[in-house]
Amino acid sequence: MPPALSRMFWFVNQFFMVPMFRLGLGKFLVTPFGGYIMVLKPIGRKSGKTYYTPVNYAIHKGCVYCVSGGRRKSDWFRNLLAHPEIEIILPGGALFARAEEVGAAAERLTVARQVLLNAGFAGFFEGYNPRTISDAALEEKISDLPVIRFTPLGPANGPFDPGGWGWIWGILLTLAGILGLRSRRARRR
Repeated sequence: MPPALSRMFWFVNQFFMVPMFRLGLGKFLVTPFGGYIMVLKPIGRKSGKTYYTPVNYAIHKGCVYCVSGGRRKSDWFRNLLAHPEIEIILPGGALFARAEEVGAAAERLTVARQVLLNAGFAGFFEGYNPRTISDAALEEKISDLPVIRFTPLGPANGPFDPGGWGWIWGILLTLAGILGLRSRRARRR
């Protein structure tokens, strides 16, 4: 991916996608064209700080999967290796899971193709069409692409739980109601 496009994705992800998911609006952003996105909350391997990382995903046999498009050098992937227990914000809710890299070739191929299909237009940035590429060609193309399985361990903090931003909606709706009542009273005078 060209550096300018990579920077644009980083900016959109950090300043639009992550806040929207933290506000509980992620379910309104996912589409077949734009992609199905979840937000990972990896813990920094050096800092111990929680980060927010949007990635495309697929659900297969009760587990959630993603791929590391930046290969093994992605910070979030290296953070997962150091701290495999992670919170995930899916469009429909939050999940606490254990991450592990998928080694089985058949599973890697099946779920990598599905993640790339679920990525919408971004699925084509690898340089091929995930719908039409043969299994053999796809297996060769993803040979250095880490595929990660998230095995659910239980519920996690969602947008309306501690640490989320869903509470902002209550304040905004209350202020809108107060302002609406004030303007209504002002018109009656």
